[in-house]
Amino acid sequence: MLFIANPISGSRSNSYICSRLEKSGYKVAYTEYAGHAEFIARQASEHTIVAVGGDGTVNEVARGILGSDKVLGIIPCGSGDGLALHLGISRRYEKALDTVINGAVHPLDAGLINGRLFLSVCGVGFDAVVSERFAKSGKRGLLSYVEQGLNVWKEFRPEKYRITIDGRTWDNDAALITVGNSRQWGNGAMITPLADSSDGLLDVTMADMFTTIEIPSLAFLLMTGYIDKSSRIHCYKGRNIHISRKCSGPAHADGDFFEAGTEIDISVIPDALRIKMPKNNIRL
Repeated sequence: MLFIANPISGSRSNSYICSRLEKSGYKVAYTEYAGHAEFIARQASEHTIVAVGGDGTVNEVARGILGSDKVLGIIPCGSGDGLALHLGISRRYEKALDTVINGAVHPLDAGLINGRLFLSVCGVGFDAVVSERFAKSGKRGLLSYVEQGLNVWKEFRPEKYRITIDGRTWDNDAALITVGNSRQWGNGAMITPLADSSDGLLDVTMADMFTTIEIPSLAFLLMTGYIDKSSRIHCYKGRNIHISRKCSGPAHADGDFFEAGTEIDISVIPDALRIKMPKNNIRL
């Protein structure tokens, strides 16, 4: 096995985890720049490549082993850890390591948004703007993310989108459109609660604009996995999604923002990877 670690992932350094791995005799490679994890993973001769970090690090490692017979493992220690939590991988180091060593190997779908790989969620709208602000703030962790979300909300206005899912097209004003291969953004916030990352489909959550007074009830539904029960939320499934909007702006893939144009193509790659997950977690 090879462990690939992002030394500045999440709200704290993961040097403690890496030091324990090294003391136990495991090989650890440290990333030095954006995209380095992908390069290390692609060049590695080891069979199991383990990402030590958050969703961004997992994404990079996955890009490096895509199309190979290598197996992906995760030691989650990021700001959100959406994919790991979706798969039932513990944030406790000992349990996560046990999953890497003794877990079952399962197939995992992936997605593409304008050619960029995502394993958990991607999208446009409110959450993409928050991701942009979060990245540019230079701060990590959940509290910083919440802070940026509140700041964005004060000035946020919905956009008009034309969305096509497997040939069905309609227009809608929306606060956000999130496409999920997993159920959550991270930290238990289940924005696509019906997603199954091995069914060959992507889940789409489109949110109507809502008022500030509605935020507590929506947050409760989000954290309990019932956001799809809100009248403000519209949920769909599909293999190919196209989103059109009037202006270019941010989009995000696994929490990392990028500048996207007015036309956005999203598609699923069935059985794209093999991943280690707990043996007792039968739902992907």
